[in-house]
Amino acid sequence: MDKKERAKERKEKRRQEISLLRTIPYSDHQRWWSSETIAVVTGANRGIGFEIAHQLASHGVTVVLTSRETAVGEEAVKVLQEGGLNVAFHQLDILDPASIQAFSDWIKETYGGLDILINNAGVNFNFGKDNSVEYAEMVIQTNYFGTKNMIQALIPLMRPSPAGARIVSVTSRLGRLNSKRNGISNVEVRQQLEDVDKLSEEVIDNTMNTFLEQVKDGTWESGGWPHVHTDYSLSKLAVNAYTRLIARILEERPEGHKIYVNCYCPGWVKTAMTGWAGHVSPEEAADTAVWLALLPDQFVSGKFFAERREINF
Repeated sequence: MDKKERAKERKEKRRQEISLLRTIPYSDHQRWWSSETIAVVTGANRGIGFEIAHQLASHGVTVVLTSRETAVGEEAVKVLQEGGLNVAFHQLDILDPASIQAFSDWIKETYGGLDILINNAGVNFNFGKDNSVEYAEMVIQTNYFGTKNMIQALIPLMRPSPAGARIVSVTSRLGRLNSKRNGISNVEVRQQLEDVDKLSEEVIDNTMNTFLEQVKDGTWESGGWPHVHTDYSLSKLAVNAYTRLIARILEERPEGHKIYVNCYCPGWVKTAMTGWAGHVSPEEAADTAVWLALLPDQFVSGKFFAERREINF
């Protein structure tokens, strides 16, 4: 058996383990949440987001499903409600500051705040071996800046509790800094993003803006950026970096006011975003997000996960 076959075998074994784990119900003493617990899932009208909303609601959490388009969002909520789940809908476009503000005001007025935020909303315009940067501006603005703006807007609304509030962002292994296949080859940029003690929002923003400037002037191919799905990979790298940064900023919050922030890679999933070419089902892809959101003893923050295991950035 060669190296590739052994890796495939290990991955399949892990998938089977997780499938088994998902069948084991949480015991009463593990369940820190109730129907009063509010979870917001962005971009949840289909795919991974819909399945995250479905699984959280199935565990008894009240879920607010958001979608940019009202009609499809309302239809998605109707499907879940017909299954007896406690799910509400609100329109949200994470690219639009006014939409984020309106949503935040509604959450505060309707529920008094929230306990769980799942940042799932995102876009990708490359399939297979394509690597166009035609839509780089939209990809970076949505996947990174939109996600960041959501986190910043909702942190003040995170409700205090002994278990702590939770933020989980859907990212990708394509956004790993030191990937041999798809990492950043510009040593200076990589070092800036690696040093979590010196990492700042300005550093991450500047990195993304530098890339977008190079896209505009046609020099991006010599910028040392990832070679595969460049704009998408960078957008997820930025979310990974921001996860580490915001976790560090929030770590000094007192007990009862903790907010734990993590990100995870769902794998290559069979959804519209991959042109249905993935090999992971939405149900499997949603699992780690739900697991992180509901961890009974959540002392983990600023980490990157895949298949319920920590991986490196």
